Amino acid sequence: MLRTVRVCLVLTLLLPLISACKQEETGAVRVSDISLEGVKAVSRGQLKSVLATRESAALPWGEKHYFQREQFEADLKRIEAFYNDKGYPNARVKSYDVKLSDDQKSVKLTVVVDEGEPLLVERIVLHGFDPLPDNHERAIPGELALQPGKPLDRALLQASRETCLDELRDHGYPYSTVRVAEEPGSTDQYRVIELNAEPGPVAVFGPIEITGNSSVDDSIIRRQLWFRPGQVFQQSRLRDSQRRLYALELFQFVNVEPVGIEQKPLEVPTRVTVTEGKHRRVNFLVGYGSEEKARGQIDWRHVNFFGGARTATVLARYSSLDRGVRLGFTQPYLFDPRYHLSLSGQSWYSDEPAYQLTTTGGRATVTRRFRTRGDPVMRGSRPTMTLAFTYANEWEDYTITEEALADPTFRDELIALGLDPNTGSDSGRLSALGVDFARTTTTNLLDARQGYVATLHAEQAGRWLGGDFDYVEMTAEGRYYRSLGEVAVLAFRARAGAIDAHGGSPDEVVPFFKRYFLGGATNLRGWGRYEVSPLSEGLPIGGLTFMNFSTEVRFPIVGRLGGVIFLDGGNVWENSWDFNLRDMRYDMGPGLRFNTPVGPFRLDVGFQLNPIEGLLVDGEEQKRPMRVHFSIGHAF
Repeated sequence: MLRTVRVCLVLTLLLPLISACKQEETGAVRVSDISLEGVKAVSRGQLKSVLATRESAALPWGEKHYFQREQFEADLKRIEAFYNDKGYPNARVKSYDVKLSDDQKSVKLTVVVDEGEPLLVERIVLHGFDPLPDNHERAIPGELALQPGKPLDRALLQASRETCLDELRDHGYPYSTVRVAEEPGSTDQYRVIELNAEPGPVAVFGPIEITGNSSVDDSIIRRQLWFRPGQVFQQSRLRDSQRRLYALELFQFVNVEPVGIEQKPLEVPTRVTVTEGKHRRVNFLVGYGSEEKARGQIDWRHVNFFGGARTATVLARYSSLDRGVRLGFTQPYLFDPRYHLSLSGQSWYSDEPAYQLTTTGGRATVTRRFRTRGDPVMRGSRPTMTLAFTYANEWEDYTITEEALADPTFRDELIALGLDPNTGSDSGRLSALGVDFARTTTTNLLDARQGYVATLHAEQAGRWLGGDFDYVEMTAEGRYYRSLGEVAVLAFRARAGAIDAHGGSPDEVVPFFKRYFLGGATNLRGWGRYEVSPLSEGLPIGGLTFMNFSTEVRFPIVGRLGGVIFLDGGNVWENSWDFNLRDMRYDMGPGLRFNTPVGPFRLDVGFQLNPIEGLLVDGEEQKRPMRVHFSIGHAF
């Protein structure tokens, strides 16, 4: 049996090579390059993707593609058909060239395209949308993928029709239809597009059928649904309900769909189909390291803890460097499906060469999720909006070794951990209440191309809450993304915040880990992390007020490789609410992005436009007014 498996594996690896060799022996000619000239209205990569003739890989072991005359001639017709669908009915292949290499083993293809004049949309006329609320009807033209003045792209026209259907189906008209009519415009180059709607009858949600669940009670599934029998039918509530069920982490598969719609019932039945996954998961880790010595870790997770879709987590770890326990609990349904409760607690000890740190305490968070109407910018997508209240009660006790205090290379690491590299030790209890508001319209935070993100944070520590610290903190952040045509993206972010100390000096009532620093891969990229703040003897010591903005243009280069041009600005000031816009630090520079499944790999080179005089880096005066940053994911 083992020999058979090995033979199959060898054959699997050798078959592509054998096939390529046979084609070489029979005189097949590889396609080494395809050059498209005259292409301006569409991207060359998009046009190449519709061709059956493909370029061979440059690497010797890469996939080879061979030239076939009949296939290439069909591709010439595909090019014209592709342009016609994009709104260029007069596009033609002007000429082409097939150039054989000197050894007659490969060929280079050149295709010259004459795009011609596009067929433009003069205006879009809507009929039959009167049953919609006035503000929704007025918003439809701005939500359409196809816009006046643009080429008559058939794919965008179909997407615009679907947008109209979605709007009707989201207002109680599940059986609506939208017909597209194309009329002559003011000249031969223009067309008037008519979208004619027939809403049909108003329908409501009917009975709900649930199938596929065994250990999860029907009531758990029903309370996650955004609709109830008797409510006006809204298609978006089906999608939102499906997302909410997936968020429970109880199911491997979820589908929420209307049934029996062929008969067009006025009470639309729905079926919820689920497939349950494993509710208990345990991971063990045992090992040995030269620094940690023997180490062990247990990570336990239960996604249906005592039923009710509650989640409980336990992480226990022991080594010579760190040890402790972290607990977590989530109640997804707190009196109402829109509220959920999260509890976390830890007792953790870290013994590093530079410091010893003990953190004990916990946090409780109640989150309210709001259901909002789709943002016009996002063409029908539904924004997310949350409001969270958090109470934190934590004790922190740390001591930094004398060697670490004297070594400037440890400074950034200590600050990242919230430890004061100036005093060497501190302890205290933080008792604080925080409020967080967030609204998001972008659908992909890892690679946003449209929409915005807005967040607000307010935090009160001390006073009637007790504890050793007494302050009020306010921060705000806004991000905005806009596509520039079909290729580039404009991204902008602005942040600001301040801490107001009460009951004593900031050094006494504001913990060091709450102080603000700028610089690094995600804000002022011309500096290293924690290098921008008020200085004491050349060293950044943090401040109580900050403001920062970043703007960048993201654009493709070739394949999965893209580029960025960015400009950053901001500063940190010593006193509370001491914004000084005339005292800002700026940097700019280029960057590269390579898309991967976990997000873009990022390389940025930031150049300081106004360096900080007297800044010490690793104990020496700053020598170079630029920084290079590597990371995964966009800066914002």
